[in-house]
Amino acid sequence: MHKSKKELVLDKITDAEVLGRLCEGWRVKGHKIVFTNGCFDLLHAGHIHVLLEAANLGQKFIVGLNTDASVKRLKGEHRPVYSQDVRALLLAAQLYVDAVVLFDRDTPAELLRAVRPDVLVKGGDYTAESVVGYDFVKSYGGEVVIIPTIEGFSTSAILQRIK
Repeated sequence: MHKSKKELVLDKITDAEVLGRLCEGWRVKGHKIVFTNGCFDLLHAGHIHVLLEAANLGQKFIVGLNTDASVKRLKGEHRPVYSQDVRALLLAAQLYVDAVVLFDRDTPAELLRAVRPDVLVKGGDYTAESVVGYDFVKSYGGEVVIIPTIEGFSTSAILQRIK
């Protein structure tokens, strides 16, 4: 029986344990695994640019997504705008995203140990050395890539304009 498109999208949203097993299978098949993470509140063109560029760096692309509680701690009491379920759905619906995994910590350090990505990606507001997980990923021969961001696109800037 064929899965519906909705089921295919929802199946991409997973937990760290299942994701670890998925990654093992992908590695056995020789797939290069790319990982990025963020809040992705109000998914916008700047996010899509970085996500698309990141996805092109390998065969499997994983997005770590901060939970609502984590976003509140990082961004303030009035964030996120969209719930973690909505944000996860928006990311999973992107054709080039293979898995979305929620994490409740302020950083994805623990999640990175489960995934062991070949490539760790962040947007241009970081330097490679400042990315959480830089030392870990480099320790086993992985690479850390910074994708330049598109000027003028940020969730904070969007929220300021609509106030």
